[in-house]
Amino acid sequence: MPARVPPTGKPVTLNRRRFVQGLAAGGVLAGLPGLLHAASDQRLDTVTGAAPVLSGTDIDLVVAESAVNFTGNPRMATTINGSIPAPTLRLREGDTVTIRVTNRLRVATSIHWHGIILPYQMDGVPGISFAGIPPGETFTYRFKLEQTGTYWYHSHSGMQELTGMYGALIVDSREGPSIRADRDYVVLLSDWTDEDPMHVFAKLKTQSDFYNYNQPTAADFFRDASTNGLKSAIDKRKMWNEMRMSPTDLSDLSGATLTFLMNGTTPAGNWTGLFQRGERIRLRFINGAGNSFYDVRIPGLKMTVIQSDGVDVEPVTVDEFRFGPGETYDVLVEPKDDAYTLFAQAMDRSGYARGTLAVQSGLTAPVPALDKVEWLTMADMMGAMGGMDHGAMDGMDHSAMAGGMNHAAMPMQHNMVGMNHGAMAMDHSQHAMAENPLDKASQTVRHARTEYGPSTDMRVDMPRTNLDDPGIGLRNNGRRVLTLSDLSTIGGPIDPRGAEREIELHLTGNMERYAWSLDGLEFGQSTPVHLRYGERVRVILHNDTMMTHPMHLHGMWSELETADGAFQARRHTIPVQPAQRISFLVTADALGRWAWHCHLMFHMDAGMFRQVVVS
Repeated sequence: MPARVPPTGKPVTLNRRRFVQGLAAGGVLAGLPGLLHAASDQRLDTVTGAAPVLSGTDIDLVVAESAVNFTGNPRMATTINGSIPAPTLRLREGDTVTIRVTNRLRVATSIHWHGIILPYQMDGVPGISFAGIPPGETFTYRFKLEQTGTYWYHSHSGMQELTGMYGALIVDSREGPSIRADRDYVVLLSDWTDEDPMHVFAKLKTQSDFYNYNQPTAADFFRDASTNGLKSAIDKRKMWNEMRMSPTDLSDLSGATLTFLMNGTTPAGNWTGLFQRGERIRLRFINGAGNSFYDVRIPGLKMTVIQSDGVDVEPVTVDEFRFGPGETYDVLVEPKDDAYTLFAQAMDRSGYARGTLAVQSGLTAPVPALDKVEWLTMADMMGAMGGMDHGAMDGMDHSAMAGGMNHAAMPMQHNMVGMNHGAMAMDHSQHAMAENPLDKASQTVRHARTEYGPSTDMRVDMPRTNLDDPGIGLRNNGRRVLTLSDLSTIGGPIDPRGAEREIELHLTGNMERYAWSLDGLEFGQSTPVHLRYGERVRVILHNDTMMTHPMHLHGMWSELETADGAFQARRHTIPVQPAQRISFLVTADALGRWAWHCHLMFHMDAGMFRQVVVS
């Protein structure tokens, strides 16, 4: 395909290593007269790479613009106390903290305390839990810390999170650490674009695959023809073309516009954490990206996962884990060599964030090559398909199935070609939401006919329910990869009760329109999800799209369960893979109005967002 031309006027290809790796000294700027008009009374330097640590019960944070340069192109960032990442807040369980946030921007701002259980008025979501923080004003957050673990905080306003407004939040146990570590590092992963996020959004609305440079090529076609035969290769292309979808559509943004950061440092900048031989190191991985799923590994070094989303889990040793925006994992490592590379490649393999653990400054270890891009399989589109495994259908003669599709049952243009959905489709009309769903405790509230609206371009009738799938690009890669089925929260569920009722929502989208929604309804067209205070609810999320969505429910814990209803793990952000059906239990123990959304920023802004009201 021809190279697209970005705002710089230069064609971008994925082998432009400078763009992916950034500047070795990126992030620190001073004295840029050309930017003075954008930040006339603000400081003009941004500190990156080593976030300052703030502790205690009384904290002041200042939101402002400051200059940054990750790629050779000076830009203005949104910072807290002048740093990217924002200061690490190291707080203590049981304390009541007072955090004053002063807004020195020319627009409103906010801070959401991701994963922290608190009164809804302190949750920091403009339009839902409070009005936001106007320019020039100070808002005082005050809440008691009832939990421990690794969390983070970020803006919930105007895509400011993507422009630098995020930081780590660590809550230490009042009784001291339950797990011994000689050294403790936050590893906060994020992504940066030199473009205005609103311009990026506009491009996606015009052409959803604008930043996807991993499109199928002629070489791929001939490879498929050689492996599976010419007819199969033609059928495969025909199928994807009829659906107007791409099997490489793994991420909305890529290294064509993103620079991938580790602790606010570019890959060329190489953030480094020091250690002494024989030490046991705790690494607190936080995905603070606006768009990117990361696959994290430390070549030559095993990682023992001890915490997921701030909650202790039974230790499990792995080579690699994937996590999306909003998720956190704590791991223990015991290095034996002098230096190791922390390698976090983007799920679409268009770039990576990178750092080093070393016994002294200046030491490095080899940086692995990016893994080969893998295509989505038919199982990623169609789900269970009678038990077929991933990739089993890629070599099938799809023409033999053609004509069997019942378009009356599936009226959308992009529904899965070759399936007889008339035989399989459930009658969704009988599951439409009743007038008073809270009056019947046993009632299952399922998605309504609105799923078939213009915001939906496909539907999965046979979703997968497995939790042991590491996801596209990580299957059978020769490494031990963490899956959701490996997680087991220590102590079991918070609430031993079973579900009183069920709520089912479908994660829906239309890639041509770049519309994202729940049950085919974008946020502005939807009504709130109502929960009765104290009730125990099973939530079922059914992904009808080809992308993985990290779904984040504010204010309450989501207790993930297995396909047969057994408790798995306590989470605040749950990734739902393509064509997957996941369920979790929620105890509605937090009165108020809460946000519930996909944590991919552009999906949230495009409509995959609901309000939850507990009353």
